[in-house]
Amino acid sequence: MQFFADSLRSPIDFPLPLRPIGSNLMKAIVYYSHGSPDVLQSAEIEKPVPGDHEVLMKVRAASVNPLDLGELKGVPVLFQIIFGLRKPTVTQPIRPGVDVAGEVEALGSKVTQFKPGDEVFGACISDPQASGAKAWVHRQGAFAEYVCASESMLAIKPFNVTFEQAAAVPVAAFTALQGLRDKGQVQPGHKVLVNGASGGVGTFAVQIAKAFGAEVTGVCSTGNTDLVRRIGADHVIDYTEHDFTKSEERYDLIFDCAGNHPLSAYRRVLKPGGKCIMVGDMTGRGAGGILSRLMSALVLSSFGSQKFITFLAKPKQADLVFLRDLMKTGMVKPVIDRCYRLTEVPQAIRYLAEKHARGKVVITLEHTAPSAAPGL
Repeated sequence: MQFFADSLRSPIDFPLPLRPIGSNLMKAIVYYSHGSPDVLQSAEIEKPVPGDHEVLMKVRAASVNPLDLGELKGVPVLFQIIFGLRKPTVTQPIRPGVDVAGEVEALGSKVTQFKPGDEVFGACISDPQASGAKAWVHRQGAFAEYVCASESMLAIKPFNVTFEQAAAVPVAAFTALQGLRDKGQVQPGHKVLVNGASGGVGTFAVQIAKAFGAEVTGVCSTGNTDLVRRIGADHVIDYTEHDFTKSEERYDLIFDCAGNHPLSAYRRVLKPGGKCIMVGDMTGRGAGGILSRLMSALVLSSFGSQKFITFLAKPKQADLVFLRDLMKTGMVKPVIDRCYRLTEVPQAIRYLAEKHARGKVVITLEHTAPSAAPGL
């Protein structure tokens, strides 16, 4: 039995046999146990069949998210029970990947919004109507040649956007849009600071805040200042030279993708009635540190008019359409740091884990995939 399990967990670059003509197999990235990116494997599995409300997509691109890294590492047993997560096994491996873009190949019997040949993008999740973290649970991931996705989680790809750019959108842009619009209630003329402006969520946050008419300040490292200016920031702060929490400027909204300052420091530079939306933590403090930060947010929000808000984005087709329209008009341009091939998913996730990516890290299934992609 151990020999059988070990044979399934072959190295990712193990040469796969040629497929017979007419074979219904496809390549996909899977893992049989939680751990580091080293546990990811390339496997040949059955091509999926769409359910009644699903479409079968030929995947052209997908993107990597911290969600994929967190799921790969595994979560405590209590969270697995609460969120309906299952452990990977030899007979039931997990397939990672949520963000996807591709071409519709086949339709479920009750699909009405799309037709074969449509170019679409969206999220591969099992139950879009689920609440909280359960909404992001998925049975089959986007790191594959084919995937099925609910028609309610897809939108037509804009003609002026590549598959790679479209695949970069869903999770990161949902987070930026819902954080700014729904939680932050950003308005024209608001002064908005995006801390971590050059990352996957941050690059979308800068552009979306500008689309809502805000005056945007982006905080990033020296090497990313030009990028943050190019995507529309009115002001850019190099955090290696200046600490924005000690400046005299005051903001209506802080959109925090980094979590690298005490909340009391953010409070100092927020206007009365201002909001701090916390969507990330790059400090590596682990679950205990994050929980402590959440408790601090609750305490600080209980006193005074300033609010400190954490939230988890919810997948919504209406928001996909909203983001599609912003891309169609050029108001939002996804920023891509690097592109990797399907068999290079472990390298892509390792690179994301280093927390230095400029924009998004993308998996492309094009045969001429570059090793790096221009930011804009």
